[in-house]
Amino acid sequence: MNITTTLHSWDESVALFERRALPEDSYENLYEEEYDVHAGDLAIEGHFDLDAADLEGTGYIVDGDLTVGGAILNIDDGCPALIVLGDLRAAAVYLEGDAKLLVRGDVRVGAFVGNMTEKLVMINGDLRAQVTILSSEFGPDLIGGTLHGPVLAPPYLAPDPDAAPVAPESVLVPEVLRTEGEDDSDELRHFDTPGVHGGRLLERIEAGLPVTLAGPRG
Repeated sequence: MNITTTLHSWDESVALFERRALPEDSYENLYEEEYDVHAGDLAIEGHFDLDAADLEGTGYIVDGDLTVGGAILNIDDGCPALIVLGDLRAAAVYLEGDAKLLVRGDVRVGAFVGNMTEKLVMINGDLRAQVTILSSEFGPDLIGGTLHGPVLAPPYLAPDPDAAPVAPESVLVPEVLRTEGEDDSDELRHFDTPGVHGGRLLERIEAGLPVTLAGPRG
C-alpha cells in the first residue's frame, strides 16, 4: 500500500487541525511529534492495516475523506495514529491494540469493533454501523453525533442501559456466534460480549467476509 504523504511537524499539524476545525480536545492527547499528511480525499482498495504501516512520522493525517474498501485493522500495540479530517467509510473497523483514531466527520462502516484496547477513539460526527461490537472495557471516548445501528456489548458498556439488549443472532452471521460451552481462551480473544466469538469475528473481517446478516457495508 503506497500512500502519498508529506511530513508535517507537530506545529504544522496543529495548524492544519485548526484550519479544518478539528476540536482541540480531540487532538490534545496525541503525541506531539511529526505526522504524515495526505492532501485531499484518500481511497484504499483493500484493508488498511495500521500495524503494518510504513511511515516517517508517528501517524497518518488524511486531509479529506477516507474510503477503505476493506477493513481498518489494529491488533498489536504500537500502531500509528489515524486522523481523518473528513468522513470515514470502510467495510469494517477492528481495534484491539493501542489505536488512536480521530475523525472530524461521520463514520459509516459495516462493523465497528473495539476490544480491550488502550486507545483514543473520538468521532465528532455520527457513527453509522450495521453493528457496533464493544468488549473488554472498550468504549469510544467520543461520539459527537448519534450512534446508529444495533450495539452488542456487555451490560457495563451498553450506551443505553435502559434499552433492551440486542440478540446477537438477530444481527450476526452464525459463523461468528459463540456457542454454549466455549470457554474463554486465546481463540475467543477474551471477548466478553455476550454471544460473540471474537476469534472467528476477526478471521471473517480479515478474510473480507461479511459478519452481519445485512452484508458487508454500512
